[in-house]
Amino acid sequence: MSQFIGEYECKIDGKGRLVIPAKLKKQLPPDAQEVLVINRGFDKCLTLFTKKEWDKETDKLEALNLFDRKDRQFIRVFNNGAQEISIDNSDRILLPKKLQEYAEIHNDVVLFAYSNRIEIWSSKVYEQELNLTPDEFASLAEQVMGKNKPHRPEGTI
Repeated sequence: MSQFIGEYECKIDGKGRLVIPAKLKKQLPPDAQEVLVINRGFDKCLTLFTKKEWDKETDKLEALNLFDRKDRQFIRVFNNGAQEISIDNSDRILLPKKLQEYAEIHNDVVLFAYSNRIEIWSSKVYEQELNLTPDEFASLAEQVMGKNKPHRPEGTI
């Protein structure tokens, strides 16, 4: 599994092309240098996967029940706008217009790389998403990470 890391501020040109930063491109496995998959993210961003990781994500959809309306709706929305894209000789990808509109991407973008994906955000929307006070962040951490008591090594308090 690809394990991406980093946050990169970038710009897209007038044609909707985005240069993949060199530090991020180095993290792409060799077999991903040709084809990537882009789709809508959950939080008004775009999500970029290697083809291999996209296949793993869509394999999870196979477990859904096509006789259940919500399952079918999720499959449609999840795949809406998904496209294979390639990196050109100038290390650029072309962001599909429909997806740019969905994520409100105009010029300044942030690439947020984690786990098996790279999120592409409008800088403005990304800033709003992360606009938490330290207390709000601590509360969020407690809610999300405090669900289970952490394992403490022997001899610690």
